[in-house]
Amino acid sequence: MSEVAKIELGGESYELPVITGSENEKAIDISKFRQETGYVTLDSGYKNTGATKSAITFLNGEEGILRYRGYPIEQLAENATFLEVAYLLLYGDLPNKDEYKLFESSINRHTLVHEDMKRFFEAYPSQAHPMGVLSSMICSLSTFYTESLDPYRSSDLKDLTIHRLIAKMPTLAAWAYKNSIRHPFIYPKNEYGYCENFLHMMYAMPTEDYKVDPIVSTALNKLLILHADHEQNCSTSTVRIVGSSQANLYATISAGISALWGPLHGGANQAVIEMLQQIHHDGGDVDKWVKKAKDKNDPFRLMGFGHRVYKNFDPRANIIKKSCDDVLNQMGINDPMLDIAKKLEKVALEDEYFKARNLYPNVDFYSGIIYKAIGIPTDMFTVMFAMGRLPGWISQWKEMLENNDPIGRPRQIYTGHKNRDYVKLEDR
Repeated sequence: MSEVAKIELGGESYELPVITGSENEKAIDISKFRQETGYVTLDSGYKNTGATKSAITFLNGEEGILRYRGYPIEQLAENATFLEVAYLLLYGDLPNKDEYKLFESSINRHTLVHEDMKRFFEAYPSQAHPMGVLSSMICSLSTFYTESLDPYRSSDLKDLTIHRLIAKMPTLAAWAYKNSIRHPFIYPKNEYGYCENFLHMMYAMPTEDYKVDPIVSTALNKLLILHADHEQNCSTSTVRIVGSSQANLYATISAGISALWGPLHGGANQAVIEMLQQIHHDGGDVDKWVKKAKDKNDPFRLMGFGHRVYKNFDPRANIIKKSCDDVLNQMGINDPMLDIAKKLEKVALEDEYFKARNLYPNVDFYSGIIYKAIGIPTDMFTVMFAMGRLPGWISQWKEMLENNDPIGRPRQIYTGHKNRDYVKLEDR
């Protein structure tokens, strides 16, 4: 017998189906609740509401589990390339050698952007935030590829649009940085891998090539994989709800980038660096700031410690910690802020106050340190996040279309004025 939940309203009893996911997650299906009862449910922020069924990412915050299509994040980060993971998220399985070769070749064919887009970049002021530029440029792609405006036309066209977007993202991201410092744009080199190509476009000059450090590119590869998807968060839900209107993929992803831009979502690793700067400018006394963090009456909070989803540990942090150490050792950087970061890490891992409260260093803590070490400007951190999250966003959009999900239309509880009559201006 199928499990049901019962609710009593106004003397009537209603049965609601209970759904069980593949990892034994339980949900009460309220999709017909309003139709049958006239009531809606209220869940501010959708913290307890499942908006969709998805086969892409499994996340268990209590046990520190993250899997893409069933594959543990630890195995993927250690062994896979970012494009392998992108293929996995998009198509459901890891590619074989032939499939990967075709996919990589398709990405490489589309790394260039139309020369006319240079004019858009030139119109932005140098102080324009790279996320604003990136969101606008991604949306602008829809004006160059008008065939993409109808996402239902054909599966081949849908794949072409997906491959174009994945290919052009590093180019547009790197050019947003180059434009902010008024340096000439560097074109992609398709003999490079995905991460190497991005680093090349970020740091090379027309008269001086950039030698990509394999330790740096490996760390970047891991970071992109770790950020590739994270279930139904703010930006992913934005992508799904915008895409549910049948908006084209470029406009949909542009909306996701804008959602990620918010400091409560994608800005956490930037907040880590700003915290380190604050401690450094105050004299670098870590003990003083740890005491402030422990004082419940002090508004100061340590950034990059603990996680609202992972209750015991962030599995991504365990993976990227080693890469962080490798990058710092390889580059031999003497930076007082990085010294502060290492002291804070030691306190969080050893101090009973932090251990008891699960305030462990999370992925944002380590990613912020890595990005600073390899020369990524602070206002580009969220751009890096967007570049990693791109295949997850696209996969969620693609799944939504294939499942024929309905247009998103949340309800509300109205709390405003009741009916009142209009009074003419001269009588007010």
